[in-house]
Amino acid sequence: SALLLFISIMTMFMSGVVAIFEYDLKKIIALSTLSQLGMMMFSISLGLYELAFFHLLTHALFKALLFLCAGVLIHGAGNTQDIRSFGGLSLNFPLVTVCMNLANLSLCGVPFLAGFYSKDLIVELACQYSWGIFILLMMFICLSLTVLYSVRLTYLSFVGPYGGGTSISVCESDYSLVGPVVILSFTSLVSGPILSWLNFPAPVLIFLPAFLKWGALFFVGVSLLVMLSLQGLTYSYKWGAVSKFSGLMWFLPW
Repeated sequence: SALLLFISIMTMFMSGVVAIFEYDLKKIIALSTLSQLGMMMFSISLGLYELAFFHLLTHALFKALLFLCAGVLIHGAGNTQDIRSFGGLSLNFPLVTVCMNLANLSLCGVPFLAGFYSKDLIVELACQYSWGIFILLMMFICLSLTVLYSVRLTYLSFVGPYGGGTSISVCESDYSLVGPVVILSFTSLVSGPILSWLNFPAPVLIFLPAFLKWGALFFVGVSLLVMLSLQGLTYSYKWGAVSKFSGLMWFLPW
């Protein structure tokens, strides 16, 4: 279990770091899936099998929503996956923007969305098992990385300056595209509490000191602020070697 613990933590860390330097929309979402799979394996290595399954279910709902939203954006932005050619898409795709941000916030573990119920429980129980300061610190860093690449994706796609790609806003009038997105948005709002009531008939009792109890929320908040302040920097040029190393997934395919 210690080996699985180490491999899962490193998987979460690697996929988080790589996603921060990635520009392909689908790759970022795929890397975030890899990160969450690491989270599930981390949960299994602690012996929390039911929690891992619970996280699998909630994660499936909002990740499906993320991929569908990405599909609508790619279709509407002239079939490009490069988020550098996006920018200001919230004007063209208001509904998809809301739904995708909902899925992103759920992924980050923002309180009372689907991802929060499973992710926060895994984090708090891991703190209670106290595997040592290194494992806990790495876990919180991986949590922060999730927030970092999610905020970066949202900023570059919806908020930041227009990247010069073509965009057509007729996608949102196609109900076969937008219908499933709206339905899945609803599930990523309510599936967390509903599935937790179904899976865990008795509440989980967790005893933690205040700083660990607030740790997850603190790291989410701080990394949100850090990424918002970093958005002005085109750090891909300043971090050339790191960016290349990360962009090629730490040379693991080779």
